[in-house]
Amino acid sequence: MNDSFRLIPSIEQIRQRPAFRPLEAAYGQAAVIDAIRGEAQAIRDHLAAGRTTGDIAEAIERGAKRRLEADLRPSLVRVINATGVIVHTNLGRAPLARAAVDRVAALAAGYTNLEYDLDAGHRGRRDVHAERAICRLTGADAAVVVNNNAAATLLVLAALAAGREVIVSRGELVEIGGGFRVPDVMTQSGAMLREVGTTNRTRAADYAAAIGDRTALILRVHPSNFRIEGFTERPAVADLVAIGRRFGVPVVEDLGSGLLAATTAAAALRDEPDAAASLKAGVTAVMFSGDKLLGGPQAGLIAGTAEVLSHVRRHPLMRALRADKMTYAALEATLDEVAAGRATTTVPVMRMLSTSREEIGRRADLLAEHLSATGLHVMVVDGESAVGGGSAPGAHLPTRLVAITAPAERLEAALRHQTPPLIARIDDGRVVIDLRTVEPDMDATVADLVGAAAATLFP
Repeated sequence: MNDSFRLIPSIEQIRQRPAFRPLEAAYGQAAVIDAIRGEAQAIRDHLAAGRTTGDIAEAIERGAKRRLEADLRPSLVRVINATGVIVHTNLGRAPLARAAVDRVAALAAGYTNLEYDLDAGHRGRRDVHAERAICRLTGADAAVVVNNNAAATLLVLAALAAGREVIVSRGELVEIGGGFRVPDVMTQSGAMLREVGTTNRTRAADYAAAIGDRTALILRVHPSNFRIEGFTERPAVADLVAIGRRFGVPVVEDLGSGLLAATTAAAALRDEPDAAASLKAGVTAVMFSGDKLLGGPQAGLIAGTAEVLSHVRRHPLMRALRADKMTYAALEATLDEVAAGRATTTVPVMRMLSTSREEIGRRADLLAEHLSATGLHVMVVDGESAVGGGSAPGAHLPTRLVAITAPAERLEAALRHQTPPLIARIDDGRVVIDLRTVEPDMDATVADLVGAAAATLFP
């Protein structure tokens, strides 16, 4: 036997080293022992290959610590979004308002009346939570919350149109993120799709001509992730409502983005429909997201008449698609901010949408000055931010970008591997940072992260 093998301490001897006490407290005894065993075997393999090593005990200690940190690191971590895409689907969409975070923390740490009627003293219903707030802001008679907007659309169709026809324009049969398509969602609901019109032009008369004995409802889908320009035509909501009333067919609308009136004055949202306007026009029910332009948690909101919502509540899918207490907590807190008229300053998405190019420019100048002092070649240039999340396609949000001239792909990758990861983008061969999507109190952190990443490339 190689004499070096005899120098390898036992697992228990290694475990008794002082450095392992905090590791056991953090990761647990079993995980620490597994890490020590794995690293001891790696040392044996190293020695068997004829390679020398230094102090074996110290080498095992260092390696075991690296293994623990790598193997037990959370897969979900906070990142800094410097891409300028506000509702970034890949980065978790909307960051929550402080009021929403505080409400979640307060309720998640204990029991709640999620399904308990405090007045009656017996079991209650969870689907009543957030209803009053949604109705107050949209003008709806009733509302329910499910886990996302695709679920909201699926549930409404299943409750109102299973086994019957749903009329929808060909130009509205969109594909949403992840390859999911509206026709596929409709099929899973049990409803039968009846397409009318063409990709670019659908008239009110097309809907009227398609209505028959098997028609359950007319579905209008907001094209939130694309835009068709040129030779186009699409009936107004009021025109579809008039047709529906003439034939006794309800009209429901998938709004997608979740814009509520008066939440932001951003010009980029001028073409986005809001729930209150659709309901006021006579739409029977609307479905929209909680984590897009509303700036709340992932959720699907259904608002409309009491009769329609009663069907939705009774459907078996309601239980499968229901929201949890943390979603309700964050959603109600976000809606409270909107109702109080302070959402443009307290809800991050709405604040980012409302931030001026000039304000971002001032912050960008300071960041560029700091980075230039480290030896990096930095410029502040004009650019555009994006709403993102399948909202406001083609919208333009003028911004100012901090552009760094360096090996772009290497620097961008180095930024992603910082703690916390800094997610930037590459534009015209340079790494660019858009501070629109960075909280102002994080600007100094961004400067430090860029400096640390650059130091790994240019030591």
